[in-house]
Amino acid sequence: MRIALYTVRVTPTAPAPSIVERLSAPHRGPVPFSVEFMPPRDAEGEARLWRAVRIFERLSPAFVSMTYGAGGSTRDRTVRITGELAAQTTLLPVAHLTAVNHSIAELRALVGAYADQGITNILALRGDPPGDPLGEWIAHPEGVEYAEELVRLIGTLGDFHIGVASFPEGHHRAPDLEHDTRNLVNKLRAGAEYSITQMFFDVEDYLRLRDRVQAADPEQGAKPIIPGIMPVTSLASIKRMAELSGSVIPPNVVERFTKAAGDGPEEDRATVRAVGIDFATETAERLIAEGAPCLHFCSLNFAKATSEVLGRLGVDVDAALHVPA
Repeated sequence: MRIALYTVRVTPTAPAPSIVERLSAPHRGPVPFSVEFMPPRDAEGEARLWRAVRIFERLSPAFVSMTYGAGGSTRDRTVRITGELAAQTTLLPVAHLTAVNHSIAELRALVGAYADQGITNILALRGDPPGDPLGEWIAHPEGVEYAEELVRLIGTLGDFHIGVASFPEGHHRAPDLEHDTRNLVNKLRAGAEYSITQMFFDVEDYLRLRDRVQAADPEQGAKPIIPGIMPVTSLASIKRMAELSGSVIPPNVVERFTKAAGDGPEEDRATVRAVGIDFATETAERLIAEGAPCLHFCSLNFAKATSEVLGRLGVDVDAALHVPA
């Protein structure tokens, strides 16, 4: 895909609802939910993605998001599939956009490409370095240094609705929670309307993040902080994902999943999965009780685990999961 370089303000062709508007709209179950997809690597992966998309479409999520490869490695595929979600489904897509390895001209081009497809909701992220997500972050010489700058840039380009990331445990690059909270508040002040958290394993971390933002700036603290949930289906995979994201799995949670995995040469995936569904459901129920505005599920482009959790929360998923071929 060749993306033209936009140097002027762009106007989305068909403005879509904002995420904040969707969160206040009627929804199934006790709270709105949303789903995160990833750009597939090949045709087989793309077919799997679309199977999940069609199932989730029948469950009416408030929105869906499409992640962005490190360093823009899946840029063209991300733009194309996000556009197809907007054009070919009833879903409301949120496009992830990172500053990694992109000049301001390229960032303008990407925002323009999304605008051309009627996509008005963008999640502005600084992003992780390619190759080693925990490695040194180096800004593009003609780009931006922080997500706050990216939020402001997008805001100058048109009538977009912007979200940002938040980190219940604190971002691994932040020296302390106070510094991390200040960064989030600055992103919200720059024009972000909500944030979506990195996955976490202790609801108290989410609640304390919410408290910190509210204390730092009540106006910004009133904006939705959407918790990210990962239904665990593999102990090895979730350990690796936590390691790459800089998040920490509490010892009691590690113990619970380690016991489920068993002592054999291969982990007991069925038991780990069952415990993972239980844990995600318990987490979701606590978040709902504490007034979370939405539940954002990292799907890994599969629908079944998330659907099981939603079913336990009171969403009627049978019709969506059992559709005649």
